[in-house]
Amino acid sequence: MTTTPTSSGTAEAGNDDLLSVAMLTLGCARNEVDSEELAGRLAADGFRLVADAADADTVVVNTCGFVEAAKKDSVDALLEASDLKQSGKARAVVAVGCLAERYGKDLAETLPEADAVLGFDDYPDIAARLRSIVAGDTHHPHTPQDRRLLLPISPVDRSAPEVAPRQRLESGPLAPLKLASGCDRRCTFCAIPTFRGSFVSRRPSDVLAEARWLAGEGVRELFLVSENSTSYGKDLGDLRLLETLLPELSTIDGIERVRVSYLQPAETRPGLIEAIATTPGVVPYFDLSFQHASATVLRRMRRFGDPESFLGLLEKVRSLAPEAGVRSNVIVGFPGETEEDLQILCDFLEAARMDVTGVFGYSDEDGTEAESFTDKLDEDEVWARAQHVTALVEELNAQRAEERLHEDVVVLVESIEADGTVEGRAAHQGPEVDGTTRLDSAGATLRLGDLVPAKVVGTDGVDLVASVTGDPR
Repeated sequence: MTTTPTSSGTAEAGNDDLLSVAMLTLGCARNEVDSEELAGRLAADGFRLVADAADADTVVVNTCGFVEAAKKDSVDALLEASDLKQSGKARAVVAVGCLAERYGKDLAETLPEADAVLGFDDYPDIAARLRSIVAGDTHHPHTPQDRRLLLPISPVDRSAPEVAPRQRLESGPLAPLKLASGCDRRCTFCAIPTFRGSFVSRRPSDVLAEARWLAGEGVRELFLVSENSTSYGKDLGDLRLLETLLPELSTIDGIERVRVSYLQPAETRPGLIEAIATTPGVVPYFDLSFQHASATVLRRMRRFGDPESFLGLLEKVRSLAPEAGVRSNVIVGFPGETEEDLQILCDFLEAARMDVTGVFGYSDEDGTEAESFTDKLDEDEVWARAQHVTALVEELNAQRAEERLHEDVVVLVESIEADGTVEGRAAHQGPEVDGTTRLDSAGATLRLGDLVPAKVVGTDGVDLVASVTGDPR
């Protein structure tokens, strides 16, 4: 049964007799959606949601298990939350999310500060689980398994899991909206499919229903998230489903912007480029996961491409939308990467003129194919290469920002400080990682969620400064 998101449970928020719970979220926007779905289940089942973990009976930490730094951040958050059992009112600290799913009983054994480690299969009964844990019952964590094996091999035989009622934990004008879960690709450096499972698209009707609910909650920009948005619809029998869904999302009353995240370059077809670049209400923003540019390294990653094909893709994008935003991530120091491979990557980055590029030094991930590769670079060499490429992209991204001087932009206002500083994002800037635009409002009265026409007058790295040129809407 499809459940339309709802704020059920909020009417009871003032009842101090209810068990209170705080959600702490780490990691990506997909985790933010998971936290809001968990919050919706808990609110509907009689829990009182609180923003401050110090005021909560139960602290639920939605962890990230993507790379080593993210794992450390998640463990640190669990340890900090456990301190509240001595200094605050917390009676239980519970780990959920990717780290909890990925390591299960092993995490529970190595981190006794957490009262319980819950996997994805515990989510439907999250309220009962938390009540039991607060009551002092022992929860026996799961033994991790490859979640790709839990679904039928044939995509058409898969069915999306039931989506919980969702309750917003943030009140800003942007919200992530999940298109799909899991991934069918077998990149040698990535463990995500093993704990997130194979790729499963949500039905368009469910996505549209949640989008309308978010619009009713005051959201003006939808951020479509998944592990691979270019695959959306393939398991529903229509690989071009995203191209037909985007116009429907962009015409929902109240929604002014639709943004698509995480595009796989090898799957980014001409029709999808055109839909993103030219559909009114869809921002021309291309989050392209290149990962490298050397064909040799990409093959070892079980990915496809080379500088010529990637630059050709960017040329198609800019022929349709010259001011399009482009971001990517790259991995430096992958096993077997030569100095020639590194130079190919650097030459590509110079030619690509991307707005933002994230740089990651390679490190082994548990259970991945690359973990078994023998021709690994020394850690100091990986670090040195990562530092070199980071310095390069910082310069290149700053240059790209300077190219936007005098460009007309429309800025979504996301924060207004007490001193009057107004900050938001232009269409080419995605949330959290792509820089921001500070508005010189020149006395204009602006509100959170306003879309403000402006002209870029200055830069600071990837961040912009813009002067208001018209009335907000």
